[in-house]
Amino acid sequence: MASLGLNPSNREFVDNRGRELDGELRRFHTLRSLEIGSWSDIDAHHLRLVVQACQEYFFRNPYDRWFRRLDAVISGTGTSFYDAFFPACHLDLIPFATACKWTDLEGVQRAGLLRVAGDTLALLLRQSPVRLLVVNGQSVVDHFQDLAGITLKKIAMPEWTLPRQSGPGVAGVAYRGVVDTLSGLPLGNRLVVVGYNHNLQSSFGVTNQVIGAIRRWISVQAAEALA
Repeated sequence: MASLGLNPSNREFVDNRGRELDGELRRFHTLRSLEIGSWSDIDAHHLRLVVQACQEYFFRNPYDRWFRRLDAVISGTGTSFYDAFFPACHLDLIPFATACKWTDLEGVQRAGLLRVAGDTLALLLRQSPVRLLVVNGQSVVDHFQDLAGITLKKIAMPEWTLPRQSGPGVAGVAYRGVVDTLSGLPLGNRLVVVGYNHNLQSSFGVTNQVIGAIRRWISVQAAEALA
């Protein structure tokens, strides 16, 4: 099981003042921590360090402010980011952190990053045992549909409605589909894709009740997908 986001937060690499994380606070390697001047200088030793940092991420200094809420949603699948025996993993459409939020980038910048990312997600999924992909939020759903060249089934979910102090609430929407190719590349296996329109980490009014309802729906989809 894997969850899918847009791109890594810059907070994976720097603190709130823009200073590079180091020591016990470090989450991922950088050119400075690997002591190389360019990514073209990377060798097998450096690659092992990068892979190790990824494998140990949730047991060192994970960005809990973002991942804990997402972990609550996927927990109905019987997996967790924080469980070494029944692990879930997280993937991004674009494997590059940006200094500002995705929504603050200009359209040409977003398009450029999506183009550069190209077939990265497809290559990762093709080499993995992942059979269920949980897509986190409307923007990710939209970009994934473009990447896959499909339209996921859209399902109205009244119990996911986010309350507002005045006027109607924000409607909840679920998505479901099956893909076997991405970016024109065959995955080699059938991948069940489920998602939701709410951005759990930033949408105003995301309640515990809504998170619980999304978790229950995902658990049902997971049971059917993996049966």
